[in-house]
Amino acid sequence: MSGTGRANKSGLGYEVEKKMEANYDREEAAGTPTHVVNWVNAILGSEHDPIPGTDWKSICNHLRDGVALCKLINILLKKDGKSPVNFQKKVMSPFVAMTNIENFNKGIQDYGVDRESEFQSGDLWEVRKGPFLNVINCISSLGFVANKKGVTPKYTGEIRKYLDNE
Repeated sequence: MSGTGRANKSGLGYEVEKKMEANYDREEAAGTPTHVVNWVNAILGSEHDPIPGTDWKSICNHLRDGVALCKLINILLKKDGKSPVNFQKKVMSPFVAMTNIENFNKGIQDYGVDRESEFQSGDLWEVRKGPFLNVINCISSLGFVANKKGVTPKYTGEIRKYLDNE
């Protein structure tokens, strides 16, 4: 058993998890998490404590309760003349955190991010490297939409296309 109380993955589940982790590693080597952290910290400013590092665990643990994400989307929605999303600042349970994350996802849709760019609350809450790539990709997509809307500071990440066999 792993330290999370779950059985270790094997077979196809193991292979999928390893491929997702490799995809995260590829994005990390390209600098995407660093671009995300720099942009999120710049947009949030004094509204929220900055993300303390660019490694996946630091980012994940900082965003895990959904509060920073909701503050981020609310800043962007306000600049766009749209209504903010509701969220709870004091997160005492996984249910509250997952509700915050769901509200963030609703907010990014209202902002103009494609539904396909959303992530599931478990991708963030479960603190697993492979699924966390979905969170990074979502925030990166949000950054690109913000760039199209002229938001400053600009998101400096790059769009990368990969083939499945890479």
